[in-house]
Amino acid sequence: MPKKNKNVSSKNALSTLKKYLHPFRIQIVVGVILAFISTALRICAPLMVKQISQCILNGYVDGTYNTDFSKVTIFGLICIGLYVAAFITDYILCFMMATLTSDVAKNMRKDMSKKINLLPLRYFDNRNIGDVLSIVSNDIDTIGTTLNSTLSSFITSVMTMIGVIAILFMLNWFLALIVVIALPIELIILLLVAKKSQKYFVGQQNYLAIANSQAEENYTASMIVKVFRASDDAIASFSKTNENLANANKNSQFFSRMMLPLMTLLGNIVVSAICLFGGTIAFRIQGLVDAGTMDKAALSAAITTIVTCMTYSYQMMQPLSQIAQLGASFQQTLAAASRVYDFLNADNEEDETSKTKTIDVVKGNISFSHVKFGYDSSRVIIHDFTENAKQGQKVAIVGPTGAGKTTMVNLLMRFYDIDGGSISIEQIPSKEMNRSYVRSLFGMVLQDTWLFEGSFMENLKFGRRNATDEEVYEACKATHCDSFIKLQPQGYNTILSEECGLSAGQKQLVTIARAMVQNAPMLILDEATSSVDTRTELLIQDAMDKLTKGRTSFVIAHRLSTIKNSDLILVMRDGDVIESGTHDSLMAKHGFYSELYNAQFSGKGPQID
Repeated sequence: MPKKNKNVSSKNALSTLKKYLHPFRIQIVVGVILAFISTALRICAPLMVKQISQCILNGYVDGTYNTDFSKVTIFGLICIGLYVAAFITDYILCFMMATLTSDVAKNMRKDMSKKINLLPLRYFDNRNIGDVLSIVSNDIDTIGTTLNSTLSSFITSVMTMIGVIAILFMLNWFLALIVVIALPIELIILLLVAKKSQKYFVGQQNYLAIANSQAEENYTASMIVKVFRASDDAIASFSKTNENLANANKNSQFFSRMMLPLMTLLGNIVVSAICLFGGTIAFRIQGLVDAGTMDKAALSAAITTIVTCMTYSYQMMQPLSQIAQLGASFQQTLAAASRVYDFLNADNEEDETSKTKTIDVVKGNISFSHVKFGYDSSRVIIHDFTENAKQGQKVAIVGPTGAGKTTMVNLLMRFYDIDGGSISIEQIPSKEMNRSYVRSLFGMVLQDTWLFEGSFMENLKFGRRNATDEEVYEACKATHCDSFIKLQPQGYNTILSEECGLSAGQKQLVTIARAMVQNAPMLILDEATSSVDTRTELLIQDAMDKLTKGRTSFVIAHRLSTIKNSDLILVMRDGDVIESGTHDSLMAKHGFYSELYNAQFSGKGPQID
């Protein structure tokens, strides 16, 4: 796991939060005002209690009570009114902050969705899908949840601390100094604990992402894991990650939980100090009262002031404890925001909106000229590829694993840009055209079938939304999937799900039909029949011959029998074309292609993937 500078990571995280909170600055200002009002109402309430206490003490004269209970009732009702008003203000503030943080999380997800479509495929080469999904789901949920709980609480806590200190100085400057002196000590301890715990919160988010990735891999490849009897290895690997996650979670929660009792301890020490020094002041006033130099009302005022200061000291403990807990939650927020920052600030594909060049008539002439490409500088896949595909030709690309077949298709579709040479369509270099336009020129059937949760009709029209239903029916009949689609409960309007019971071959047929509906001028079939049985393959072969007629098509086939009628077969090895020609001419040469073809039926010799 790569280590990042903590200061840089925190700075990036804060810039991310600032970016998404900035549009809601008016709501935040209103929130601050509401927090100020709520705080003012709450800290004024103990002053009413002080007045009530003073009325009762002043009414006790020579062993008899002569208290003015009308004043006590008024002060009591004012106190209740202050607390009710504070509750209403807090309710409005919490609702506003919940809405704000929900909108922040929504905007983050929206930007993440846009970002995924802007990232080049290179970004995903060295990252697990589970890690990316964890950022989109877990990290944003963490930010939304913790911001919701911390933002309003932090504002009210800070306001309460400021207000309490101001009231304490109004009551007794000496007792207020005790709180002021203790406050920076408490904050320093809080910052030290937060700094210590940050690495554990970062580790928690990172290990959670790894655990999600492993769980996703084990679930999607459960059959492979069982076939190769690798269940124990998979369990051991996940258990190790789970143990690391548990340790990071344990340490982060330990520091998080430790803050509350630590702040409570320090708060109790402050209250004890106020009791000690306040009691000393009261005893001195008692002496002056006994000496007749001070009125008894001064003693009752002193006692109620000391008790009120103690009340405010306890009231100071709550925001300090909240800030302590919020500090732990905020560390988790920073860890999540840092990962979101890294994702959102990853390099996008080059902006090609300025490229407007198009082809007037797409016939299907494609040329590769001295193409060179590597997924990184140390791993060159295509060394010097030169070949021409003419209009309407069916071009098959074959070769052993790692020869560069699928890579050539990726370059043709501009999923990756070449490092040298050129790829031209109708004599126009593809780099001079917008990559989205280039991709629109090709229909594609991938090795892995991909169908989203929607109706058959929606899936089949995915490549061309304006296709008519009749065109869809014709394509499905040509690929022999019309019959099993009609057997579904709602036919073409049936929602694709596991309950449909489609086999791997039937799913492949649907993707081939989708390519037919798209009706692109050129086709790419990457292992298009790898999941289809022999009988279905023969049916598809006839349909494919009709589909590819008049269209330039590139076929990467698992079974060499499916490409015997190709106009041109390119035999690749180690990134270079070593043979080319028709099936008959290549077989007559008794070269590498002949060995591949014979090996597929004899089980001897070199194999293709």
